[in-house]
Amino acid sequence: MSESARLLREVFGFDGFRPGQGEIVDAVAAGENVLAIMPTGGGKSLCFQLPALMRAGVTVVISPLIALMRDQVRALREAGVEAGALTSGNTEAETEEVWSALEDGRLKLLYMAPERLASGGTERMLRRVGVSLIAVDEAHCVSQWGHDFRPDYLRIGALRTALDVPLAAFTATADEDTREEIVRKLFDGQPPQSFLRGFDRPNIHLAFTAKNNPRRQILGFAEARRGQSGIVYCGTRAKTETLARALREEGHLACHYHGGMEAEDRRIVEARFQREDGLIVVATVAFGMGIDKPDIRWVAHADLPKSIEAYYQEIGRAGRDGAPAETLTLFGADDIRLRRAQIDEGLAPPERRAADHGRLNALLGLCEALSCRRQTLLGYFGEEAGPCGRCDLCDQPPELFDGTTAVRKALSAILRTGEYFGSGHLIDILLGADTEKIRARGHDKLPTYGVGGEYDKRQWQAVFRQMMGHDLVRPDPERHGALRMTDAARPILRGEAEITLRRDTIQQAERRPAVKMMVSEEDAPLLSALKAKRRALAEAASVPAYVIFPDRTLIEMAETRPADLDAMARIGGVGAKKLERYGRAFLDVINGASEEVHPARRKLAGRPAGDVYDRLLEVQVALARGETGTEKPLSCSTSQISALARMRPGGVEEIARVLGERRAERFGAAFLDVLQAGT
Repeated sequence: MSESARLLREVFGFDGFRPGQGEIVDAVAAGENVLAIMPTGGGKSLCFQLPALMRAGVTVVISPLIALMRDQVRALREAGVEAGALTSGNTEAETEEVWSALEDGRLKLLYMAPERLASGGTERMLRRVGVSLIAVDEAHCVSQWGHDFRPDYLRIGALRTALDVPLAAFTATADEDTREEIVRKLFDGQPPQSFLRGFDRPNIHLAFTAKNNPRRQILGFAEARRGQSGIVYCGTRAKTETLARALREEGHLACHYHGGMEAEDRRIVEARFQREDGLIVVATVAFGMGIDKPDIRWVAHADLPKSIEAYYQEIGRAGRDGAPAETLTLFGADDIRLRRAQIDEGLAPPERRAADHGRLNALLGLCEALSCRRQTLLGYFGEEAGPCGRCDLCDQPPELFDGTTAVRKALSAILRTGEYFGSGHLIDILLGADTEKIRARGHDKLPTYGVGGEYDKRQWQAVFRQMMGHDLVRPDPERHGALRMTDAARPILRGEAEITLRRDTIQQAERRPAVKMMVSEEDAPLLSALKAKRRALAEAASVPAYVIFPDRTLIEMAETRPADLDAMARIGGVGAKKLERYGRAFLDVINGASEEVHPARRKLAGRPAGDVYDRLLEVQVALARGETGTEKPLSCSTSQISALARMRPGGVEEIARVLGERRAERFGAAFLDVLQAGT
């Protein structure tokens, strides 16, 4: 019997490895650099815990959540393995016990959060205790393009180099781009030995449905599974509390969990969920990443997740024991708007935001899938599969129809308006709406104006949503959410390809009530961009966001779109000081990079003197070489022009007192005409 098989039986109590585990254990134990992509519940932790027992020295495990570390340390100690964790959640006695075990050379596995790597003493301590292996759990957290980015994960690669020890990285959620980034950030671009063990969790049933009284939908799903442990994920903290209360009122054992709770209250919920049978936790995504509970029988999403990666990780908490488990994900137009706004209001660079919109499109593609969900899900991660028979679309295939004509009309509207507008304005064009925006831009003269009468507004919204799900169009972060066509759309527009859409989601769209928004759908992306700028300025100044500008000011900016400082000065809430301090920054968001304006002119913005200042400059340029154009160049200072613009001189003599005789001789009479015309 090999050493790994012996330890597997004697320490962990298993007679054999799960598929793929054995060769990963051998590679890690042999000191190879390893990247292992394994499905949630596939036994990742064993692949670094067992090699730690086979190697001399200490194995350091970098893990993102305290709950995850505590669970694994507790399980290892139960199995007779010396393990400990250094976390902010430790008691003084727990920390002292870990240090003592390290000093005595007894500790085999040391867990720590990535944030501890920021301490200068951590590297020295790890050198001193004889670290021989670094294991990184949830390695996708190193990806700045991923859904769980943790900045301190970027320090791990430097630690590996400094200690000159092998590194084994593990994750369940990494598409090809994320895997490449993991190799670049953790392994310095040198390809490790990679193991891709598949993403399929065949025991989990997948289901999606459009929102239609979502509270009742979640309560009905839970009722059909009464007495089973489950998790309901919500998009907001407030919803976790109200939905947990509704479940309790229906007789379920339920509690809520979110990041705004006191640490002790969160620990109580975590402990109850581990200990009690049939408990439902209604939570934000702060819950579950570190919970190793094998018998979670169902996971429901009351709101659309952020991405396919996030969805896959969250549903992966169900059925870790391999027994059947079920999922339900609700989605609606308000979810999509929220997720778009979160991307647009983020501080990421444009290429990152564009990629995030693409990831959201991929999730919408899963929501609007035409056939087997599992095929679509696994295809996103680069795997081929046949129909699974364990999803709602395999249970009951959806009604489909040829959507080529509708999609071609929508794409034509996008193209003919220069790819400068969002779905709201495009739908108005297709429906032949009589709006000021359409008249002002002449869009009522377009060939596509009024050609979409076969659908109402909500049905067209469903068409556009499915177009995003097929990745035919994406919001352009540089144009505040205006829809741009992808390369996949062009064959359809040219009549070279056809497309099939789902009829059921379009029909459901008819019954959904409209969601009240702060601004029109057309202006919402710009409002998100303005909020992102406000947040960046507020964080830099360490003040609340409303101190920069209140929401109502940003709403007015988004709706009126001021083109210059004079127009900006007329926005409610933009005083002289704020105009001078922030005006240009917000104009850049609205209109792109704006021209630099001299401080003297900026102070006159929004006042009649500002227009006078501009006309005085025009006259000065015209007379710079005199009336004949042959004289020596002469000009006035900006402070002189500004002083004249603010005053109302009665004659050339008063102008001369500001400019001096020489300049008054050349410009005085012409300046006086401007000043008197402006009075």
